[in-house]
Amino acid sequence: MDILYKSTRGSDKKVTASQAILKGLADDGGLYVPVSVPKLPVGLEALSDMDYKQTAYMVMKEFLTDFSEEELKNCIEKAYDSKFDIEEITRIKEVMGAEYLELYHGATIAFKDMALSILPHLLTCAAKKNDVHDKIIILTATSGDTGKAALSGFADVEGTGIIVFYPKHGVSPVQEKQMVTQRGNNTYVIGIEGNFDDAQTGVKNMFGNKELAERMAEKGYRFSSANSINIGRLVPQIVYYVYAYGRLVKNGRIRPKDKVNYVVPTGNFGNILAAFYAKSMGIPVGRLICASNENKVLYDFFKSGTYDKNREFILTSSPSMDILISSNLERLIYIISGEDGVKTQNFMKELSLKGSYSITDAMKEKLSVFYGGYATEKETAACIKEIYDAAGYVIDTHTAVAACVYEKYRDETNDSTPCVIASTASPYKFARSVMCAIDNSYEVMDDYSLINELSRISGVSVPAAIEDISSAPVLHDRVCDTADMQKEVESILGL
Repeated sequence: MDILYKSTRGSDKKVTASQAILKGLADDGGLYVPVSVPKLPVGLEALSDMDYKQTAYMVMKEFLTDFSEEELKNCIEKAYDSKFDIEEITRIKEVMGAEYLELYHGATIAFKDMALSILPHLLTCAAKKNDVHDKIIILTATSGDTGKAALSGFADVEGTGIIVFYPKHGVSPVQEKQMVTQRGNNTYVIGIEGNFDDAQTGVKNMFGNKELAERMAEKGYRFSSANSINIGRLVPQIVYYVYAYGRLVKNGRIRPKDKVNYVVPTGNFGNILAAFYAKSMGIPVGRLICASNENKVLYDFFKSGTYDKNREFILTSSPSMDILISSNLERLIYIISGEDGVKTQNFMKELSLKGSYSITDAMKEKLSVFYGGYATEKETAACIKEIYDAAGYVIDTHTAVAACVYEKYRDETNDSTPCVIASTASPYKFARSVMCAIDNSYEVMDDYSLINELSRISGVSVPAAIEDISSAPVLHDRVCDTADMQKEVESILGL
């Protein structure tokens, strides 16, 4: 059965998967969702016999139905190759009774590599399928990880250009260095004097600017997105939740049909939404545990049914989660509203105008699979130390938020369901925060010494991604105010 895609905001127009990937955002400003969610085409027992690439093809062919077998397998082969430092692409490690799904073995040592390694290939294939000859300009905002993973994926890809905006003072030093040293004749990186929500709003405004689109078309350009608002980014993320279930069966940790809980450190809501889609496909999920840092807008939403971004924006040691407007939540709102596009659009208008909206009691009842929790900065640091002291396992700050929230969940509910924690970044990406959590005497060390010491205590070699940037020259030094984001794009494109 062919799966078509429609907007969350009520437009009757349906598009193919390749068209949805090309556009990124629907014409009415909504996000693309599948008209129906396909079921797993094999039994749960069969998942244990599949490697990552086989799982990726099995899941993605169900969603991306206008891609041929040859096209899809070619994209998968190009994506999941020697860019990853382990042959199995991702691995699960049992630590202190939880299963850590290590999603950071790609080129930029963060989970975004899992989807952004394949998106450029899906996008260029989609352009050919739809006879598009315009140059595709990837326009994206990042809270730290998406930017580098997208830059790495699209660098020098023929027929594309990529422009990344990031909060100048809201990412880790390693995250910034990874972006501003990016090579590639088609790559542009711009710091903004604002936070991630400002960057994301500016990007969305440009996507919705019809006059800008017309001027770009005259020059042979069109926008697409690498954020998780693009369905071509979201679908590949479903894969690793399905794969994780198969690994647990293979390792004898669960039997087929046993339930698992997934704990996901959450900012823009795309990663945990992918787990929700895995559940909808047929993976037996008990709870989806949404872990927030001190920017706990999602925690408050799951507790109260009110989404309210009117609060202080807090810079934390887990900057990829420093977000107050979780764009992908719109897809979940659409689903629990009974796929009511008008109602969803009204909620999004309220968010834009008032900064908040409240869902109905009937909608709230449909959120029972979710559990919201949050960890303070102090709790996050304590969790890193606790796990290292007890097990010798070093986790990054985002993973620590998830681990801390899981501990709270288990204490509150006594739920002993096997649990998979999405480990979303290498500790090397946030070495100073991680090392100082383990022992505050590390504060006096320089960054290079800290990285060597992290390697020593963890027994894990310094990743190539860190080695590569240590002496790399800065190639991108643009900085602008949020009000000038479009001017920067116009300048780059010569409009």
